[in-house]
Amino acid sequence: MQNIDDSSGEDELIRLLLKRQSELNSLLEITRAINKNTPTAVLIQMLEVIMQNYLQVGKFRFLIEKDGVYNCISKYGGQLESAAILNKLWRHLNRIKTPAPLEGHANSVLAGYEYFIPIYHKNKALAFALIGEFKTSGDMLNNDLNFIQTLINVIVVALENKKLFRERLLAERFQREMELAVEVQNMLIPVRIYKETGIEVGAKYLPHQNIGGDYFDFFRLNQNEFMWCIADVSGKGISAALLMANFQASLQGLASIEDNLTNIVERLNKIVINNTKGERFITLFLARYNENTRKLNYINAGHNPSILYSGGEAFPLKLGTTMIGAFEELPFLNEGEIDIEPESLLFNYTDGLMDHEQQNLKTWNEDKLLQFVESNGELLPDDFNQKLMDHINNVIKGKPIDDITLLTLRIV
Repeated sequence: MQNIDDSSGEDELIRLLLKRQSELNSLLEITRAINKNTPTAVLIQMLEVIMQNYLQVGKFRFLIEKDGVYNCISKYGGQLESAAILNKLWRHLNRIKTPAPLEGHANSVLAGYEYFIPIYHKNKALAFALIGEFKTSGDMLNNDLNFIQTLINVIVVALENKKLFRERLLAERFQREMELAVEVQNMLIPVRIYKETGIEVGAKYLPHQNIGGDYFDFFRLNQNEFMWCIADVSGKGISAALLMANFQASLQGLASIEDNLTNIVERLNKIVINNTKGERFITLFLARYNENTRKLNYINAGHNPSILYSGGEAFPLKLGTTMIGAFEELPFLNEGEIDIEPESLLFNYTDGLMDHEQQNLKTWNEDKLLQFVESNGELLPDDFNQKLMDHINNVIKGKPIDDITLLTLRIV
């Protein structure tokens, strides 16, 4: 007759083997679901079914770390605690690296659970679980706790991989968006330097990154008149580039049918408002010059003031209005008009010229810029632009924090 102890030992071994088989099946189902890119909510539901039906866990909290905060992504059983209370529990547990009992814990919330399950990766805490009303004991306890830790770890790794995959997709999308924005902006920048008997133009564009919000244009309106614009759109990327492309097309279209700068700016403001619903704005300096009358009409719409050098003096051109795209109706609009003397220089720029990292305002500000223009206003446009950049590199150690665009005109 078989020994009773032998019989009970065989029964225990069979029970253990069946339990291990069930654990492997559970892990296999979870792994298959992960490989099929099953939504996170479904993975959590599968985890809860295994915890409740197979492991007989009556009370469960599963928290995962994100930016230093622990968010509870699964909870059932018992009286549900608030998210704030659950998040604060980690401070009582952050030194425990392996599954540990919680019975008699000093914290009243933790004392309501039986076991703590931490999830670490290279000494970095990723998640933890709290187990309560757990119907296992004896020799199976350690096995069950280790299985729970393994199961939760698989889920955490899957969620981390999902996160990394999403981040990679976003990075690739952002990179493609930047490439498209560069293509759009390259089409906006004039491809040739304008030079003829009465006027010479020099331009320099230095993007801070791959793509910026700066724009400039210079074109002849008719036999006697030129128009130019320098502008800066808020924001970066393809949306900013497309807004600027629309702005350029609108400006050139309006300039061909409208003689009045004030009307052009008012209509541009309405176009930008309709396109962006007030979410983006554009600063700009717009000017129109007549070679016969030698009159310059200009509007400064919230932009850095262009500088006129004439007769050995330099002064800023500030008349205008606020930025366009910010208000349904511009609160004020003052158009400037100036007689241009021969051999005058007009210097236009964007705010990147004035903003640098670790900038000392005593070495570089608008007054210093005016002094530089007065000292170098006799130079040709390209020579002026290059000397200005060399000067900035000498007096300012910090790098520019935005795009720099220079548009310089010599009117003879």
